[in-house]
Amino acid sequence: CALSPRLKLFVFRQTSYMNYGGSWLGDWTRDYSWFDDQGRQYDDQGNLKNWWEPKTKKKFLEKANCVIWQYGNYTATAVNKKLNGVNTQGENIADNGGIKEAYHAYTSWVRRHGSEKKLPGLQGYTQKQMFWISAANTWCSKYRNKSLLKRIKTGAHAPGLFRVKGPFSNSAEFAED
Repeated sequence: CALSPRLKLFVFRQTSYMNYGGSWLGDWTRDYSWFDDQGRQYDDQGNLKNWWEPKTKKKFLEKANCVIWQYGNYTATAVNKKLNGVNTQGENIADNGGIKEAYHAYTSWVRRHGSEKKLPGLQGYTQKQMFWISAANTWCSKYRNKSLLKRIKTGAHAPGLFRVKGPFSNSAEFAED
């Protein structure tokens, strides 16, 4: 049988909380690219077209400005430089939506199948907390200072730490778990 594209990052002998947590980086964030600062400008046929209602566009731009402000106020301490929230807004919006979608997919899975066993040595964490740990682990990274500066100045993606810090700090579910 053919595997769903969503399953390409899943490891079949791994717990679902680890799979869903680790899968958000690509599969779930891709869905939100249609609703970011660039994707929203195209209709369902791929034509550049202003198809949103004015009040929807206004609300989106207000929320996008919040994301720009939030990420633009993060500082990469290694180089003492604030992030460029404008350049990274599309990916930041996608990251925020993607982690939310992955979490809801995981909790839906739990409602259908029940909770799984905890991993040996990590029994002090709930399965939901392990979802978040797995999701954060996805963006563990180390940058050379020159590379980090270049990413901040010109990159469409925030450095890994902020791809966790931003979406997690915006998540009520993360705060509750």
